[in-house]
Amino acid sequence: MQGPAIDKLLDKMHSIYKLVILASRRTIELADGAQKLVDAPADFKPANIAMKEIMEEKITYKVREEK
Repeated sequence: MQGPAIDKLLDKMHSIYKLVILASRRTIELADGAQKLVDAPADFKPANIAMKEIMEEKITYKVREEK
């Protein structure tokens, strides 16, 4: 199974850097046993689930304000 297309994900995030960081952090959480926030087939890998969660806007990021 394949996850969402990268160009569609970039439309949501507007930055490949932010997309990679968010997806990698969520992938680690899923691999460590975090609950999935989307319906996904059993053969989906954690990275594909993370990207699907981003695509469906189940997870987002927050920019920290500098002090």
